[in-house]
Amino acid sequence: MTTLALSDILNDLRVAEEGLHKFEQRYWISSEQFYQLYSQGALDDGENSFDLAEWAGHYKLRQKRQNELEQLSQRRLDQLRQQSSAQPLHLRPAEPTLDLA
Repeated sequence: MTTLALSDILNDLRVAEEGLHKFEQRYWISSEQFYQLYSQGALDDGENSFDLAEWAGHYKLRQKRQNELEQLSQRRLDQLRQQSSAQPLHLRPAEPTLDLA
């Protein structure tokens, strides 16, 4: 089992976002629209196949890490609600981890 820390997730999200922005600026299309076309096989990737594969990789990484961030966030919120009962939630710094199967 692999453990993924919140800082790892956030770092990967930052790197993925930077990669996406690079390709969005280069090709003048949003990553969401690109990935939809890419997934459908609707792009002629001849001379730009490396770019398109890298762009798709950044997109998939962002989606995966965003989902993991949501899982951690929901887990943290559930814990806070259990600890606080009906009282206001107290946020304190923590470095949560996610066990990956």
